[in-house]
Amino acid sequence: MLTTHLLAIFLISAIVSHSKALRFPQELYNLSSNQIFIVDNLSRPPSSSASPTPLLSPAVSSPLVPALFIIGDSTVDCGNNNYLGTFARADRPPYGRDFDTHLPTGRFCNGRIPVDYLALHLGLPFVPSYLGQTGELEDMLHGVNYASAAAGIIFSSGSELSPSKDGIQQSGIRISAVPCFGQMDIAKGYKRSQEFAALQIQQFGGQHISLTHQIQQFSDTYQQFVLSLGEDVAIDLISSSVLYISIGINDYIHYYLRNVSNVQNLYLPWGFNQFLASTMRQEIKNLYNTNVRRFVVMGLPPIGCAPYYLQRYKSNNGECVEEINDMIMEFNFFTRYMTDELLHELPDAGIIFCDVFQGSMDIIRNHKNYGFESTANACCGLGKYNGWMMCMSPQMACRNASDHIWWDQFHPTDAVNAILADNVWSSRHTEMCYPMNLEKMVFSQSLNNLV
Repeated sequence: MLTTHLLAIFLISAIVSHSKALRFPQELYNLSSNQIFIVDNLSRPPSSSASPTPLLSPAVSSPLVPALFIIGDSTVDCGNNNYLGTFARADRPPYGRDFDTHLPTGRFCNGRIPVDYLALHLGLPFVPSYLGQTGELEDMLHGVNYASAAAGIIFSSGSELSPSKDGIQQSGIRISAVPCFGQMDIAKGYKRSQEFAALQIQQFGGQHISLTHQIQQFSDTYQQFVLSLGEDVAIDLISSSVLYISIGINDYIHYYLRNVSNVQNLYLPWGFNQFLASTMRQEIKNLYNTNVRRFVVMGLPPIGCAPYYLQRYKSNNGECVEEINDMIMEFNFFTRYMTDELLHELPDAGIIFCDVFQGSMDIIRNHKNYGFESTANACCGLGKYNGWMMCMSPQMACRNASDHIWWDQFHPTDAVNAILADNVWSSRHTEMCYPMNLEKMVFSQSLNNLV
């Protein structure tokens, strides 16, 4: 029965790939031949001067999974924030200059983000943004990207947090009942208005889609699959697909490290990290109850090495800020332990944790071996380490981003994203995913083998 359902999913996917493949610029299908641009070497980004070579899309012939769904922040946002009233947008040059189209798409990078490379490894087209698609079934069969820049774990209600003696509480206006952009609410039979996608947040002076609301959007997508394909097929599609989670860094950048509401004096990093990990644990269980069975949970990167903090903490020779990195390592420790617990607690669940800190530090320490010249300076920015001001114009960018680790104040270059994606997929450069990499999980005959 499972085989029959999956066959039906792939047949539907193949049919609609020809009829609707051109809807999204992110998918980069060739207008005349329904082909997707892929570079021969997935480990390195496409050159800004060379045109990508059009090859037959693996999504048309043999995808390894039905779909890839993405929840997260600016590390994986592919354009959702383009539709929001916020400064946290990457819809202007020089963002995207080394992308396949050489145009800004909303990705916080000079080129591809990690999930672009993983989609190709899985035999799928680039995953479209939730707010950039129409809500029609064929637009979502290969996956949806719900990620929103500025989103964090503790902003799950879309409101600012306020500490109390009983623990961290969420206060302010809740957005759970506020309509969101773009998606069709099948259960209620109306198209959601474009009044709000998230609450105003102080740090970016604009909107973002909270973690909780991204999960609600995923549930809306699942309900549309149920009503359009039938419950059995929808369950098989979701349970056989991969859900990728990359979120949490904004809880440090825009909350804890800024000492919002005097949080540092009320909560030690240890307690703050425990709170984040426990919140993430509950959200994963919520997704499991929506029939997700294959999870990739990403740890946090070493933002103590990011150009913004190098200039803010007055690093002399590009040395990383250890007190920040110590908090990040501690969070990753809690998260890895949490995912290991869930792996044993949730029947038939495949959950892998990928330590981005570990993979990134391997790149920084061995940057010469990877072909990088600059480990501290951002390619695009202003001030010391190009970390004082965000990337705002092409004139602020270096000529060759491929020899830089950092693209802007906080985000890595395409070249780094390619290396990290290779590690997530096959541990090509260094082991950073536990208990196994994504390739092994996908090809595992039984998800129980993960335990």
